[in-house]
Amino acid sequence: MDNYLPLVVMLVLAVVFVFGSLVTTKFVAPSRPTVAKQDPYECGIVPSREAPQRFPVRFFLVAMIFIIFDIEIIFLYPWAVYHRELGAYGLIEMLMFSVAVLVSFLYLLSKGALDWGTVKKVSPLQPLRTSESSIRRVGLEGRPSRPSEVGAP
Repeated sequence: MDNYLPLVVMLVLAVVFVFGSLVTTKFVAPSRPTVAKQDPYECGIVPSREAPQRFPVRFFLVAMIFIIFDIEIIFLYPWAVYHRELGAYGLIEMLMFSVAVLVSFLYLLSKGALDWGTVKKVSPLQPLRTSESSIRRVGLEGRPSRPSEVGAP
């Protein structure tokens, strides 16, 4: 039990710090809400309607790639510290893990996880994607749909 005492003390201190910070902020921080402070703000443009519900799936694929590499780095640090004690067995295990991560990364690349442009190859099962079918235009109410209509009387 004596081995776990520093861990328990650190956990208790972390919990006390979190709750202490929240309580202190509630009592000490000034609270002066205004309409301007509560409005959503995006690049200086006040939105005229609600944001679209769809979110690009490619964003999540890239996020998962970063998480995979973060996990690999987390597993590489302990191995790097104890690689002499682990010997050949540890080296083989780490190589197997790295190959698994590399194969999954190559699979994601082959599926176009990092291709942010338009789709270059279309399978017969998927409909043709265009910018009109996949991008929702925001803030175009009252604007001409084609550039040729700009100067029209």
